[in-house]
Amino acid sequence: MSTQESEMPVPFELDERPGPRPITNPEIPHQQLDQIAPVELQEELWRRMSGLDHVRTGASVVSLPETRALHLDPAHASGPQAAFFGDSTEFAHLHGVLDGSLHALLPQPDAADVVAKRWGEPHPAVLEGRIPPTLVMLYGPRDERELETVWELVRRSHAFASGLR
Repeated sequence: MSTQESEMPVPFELDERPGPRPITNPEIPHQQLDQIAPVELQEELWRRMSGLDHVRTGASVVSLPETRALHLDPAHASGPQAAFFGDSTEFAHLHGVLDGSLHALLPQPDAADVVAKRWGEPHPAVLEGRIPPTLVMLYGPRDERELETVWELVRRSHAFASGLR
């Protein structure tokens, strides 16, 4: 178990994301349409995501075929049902390179903070009241600083799914 990945995320103050929100598709498929993350940042984020403890990568149970998903080993999926997509152990997924955003499940206070500080937005199914407000789209990182923030949010999603938050 790597120390960096297995520790519970430390408290941090989420700064406001600079600039306007990107344009997104308000329906399913919920995608980011502009301000697309550079491919090299998407790949660095994926490299980190796929290295999280007790995670296997694979296809998403809910998203488009080009989406890469994180599935927690069932023995370590100790979080609440609201930490996962449906009845699966998928807790986050990164959309294809033409999009660069990702969906992640976060504790409700973190999800609300993400929306308030413009790092993401609720999934359309949340707005329709069909799923809990723990599912957010995180906008793709536009630079190294934003990569670090999005990475910390993914770590928080992993901790939520693992029952550590």
